[in-house]
Amino acid sequence: MSLKNRIGFDAGKTRIEDAIRWAIDNKFHFLDFNADTGPNHMDTWTKERARNVRNMCESNDISIGLHTLSAVNVAEFSPFVAPAVEDYMRASVDLANLLNCQWTVVHAGYHFSGDIAERKNASVERLKRIAKYGADTGQKILLENLNFEPDKAEVHYMAHNVEETKEYFDEIKPEHLGWAFTANHSNLVPEGIDGFLDAFGIERIGEVRLADNDGDYEVHLIPGKGNINFNNLFTRLESAGYKGHYSMAYGSDEERIESRNQLGTLA
Repeated sequence: MSLKNRIGFDAGKTRIEDAIRWAIDNKFHFLDFNADTGPNHMDTWTKERARNVRNMCESNDISIGLHTLSAVNVAEFSPFVAPAVEDYMRASVDLANLLNCQWTVVHAGYHFSGDIAERKNASVERLKRIAKYGADTGQKILLENLNFEPDKAEVHYMAHNVEETKEYFDEIKPEHLGWAFTANHSNLVPEGIDGFLDAFGIERIGEVRLADNDGDYEVHLIPGKGNINFNNLFTRLESAGYKGHYSMAYGSDEERIESRNQLGTLA
């Protein structure tokens, strides 16, 4: 499959059937979606609806992935709330399997500066269990490296830089936990895109997430509007042998079509 045809998009909370039809009409083969609110809410899935989605994907060579919500704190340890987070993540894996999703993106959670060790332990142990549950049920779990928050912010995402991400990859087997490499997030820390790829290579990557920024704070710009060198990104990944898909997390429908055409010529 050509580079252009391996570039998909993140449909977010758009009704998944509508997103798939748009993908068919515009010859996209990969898309992510979220099932926390709106028309894809977990409570809306009947066996018939799930079967229809599976058939749409299978008939049109489309792969879909479920992207869980980063606002759900995977590092939660409070009574009653912590078990609910686990239930949410297991239910996400179950839905992904019901829809024959090819991947599920998860996050490491966040801390409040004064409780880092306890949060991190809760996060790692929970992801160990969820990643194993995914492996046992046939679902590929991908950890997304999340974005840097300003030093003076009260809340900070975990697994936002190489050091923190490495802790998860060291603790959890690669056959259980893959990587949703978010290039724009890596551009917000000193290591940068090359630093992440130097540290981890491509072996764990199950999805490369795309957007641009200026390297200072979290924003999803169209490639070319920020300072990320996308030619370098694609050249490095493709020359290293990456054969997986990419996901555009920015722009309108028209902007995504134009952007894919441009990105497809790189590397």
